[in-house]
Amino acid sequence: MGTSASFVGLRSASTRASKAAQGSSRKSNTKCEQMLRSHLWRLGCRYRIDVSNLPGRPDIVFPKARLVVFCDGDFWHGRRWAERRRKLRTGHNADYWVRKIGRNIERDRQNTALLEKAGWTVLRFWEGDILRCCGDVASQILHVLDARGHRQAEVSRDCRGTTS
Repeated sequence: MGTSASFVGLRSASTRASKAAQGSSRKSNTKCEQMLRSHLWRLGCRYRIDVSNLPGRPDIVFPKARLVVFCDGDFWHGRRWAERRRKLRTGHNADYWVRKIGRNIERDRQNTALLEKAGWTVLRFWEGDILRCCGDVASQILHVLDARGHRQAEVSRDCRGTTS
């Protein structure tokens, strides 16, 4: 795990394809992030975003609870990696994409380890799970916050909308 993927000698499909992929792939404020943040805010959770001094730049940060949340894109962060890698190997520019996503997975693991070593609890959720069942994801986050005594109970509501 200590070696970094090398992209020497590899190139994207084309300049046009690269620009299209970069333009359509947001790094922050993605639909799933916005949905989860909105849900958490309505439940009374207060958090920080754009905390750039933490490894991996978490999507949602609860500083007092020392809890960070990542909303990992299914494609870019390698959900169902074995299956996805097999499919990528049959496509155009296979080496590039396999290395690129493999490096993202490695970097996610390294950032999680760095954060945990620094005393943070790290929660990672897949984009598809957030989009499909945001309430369940929010419940998991609330459970951790409750366990740490860092939720504002007077304004909080659980996923079913009942006062806690």
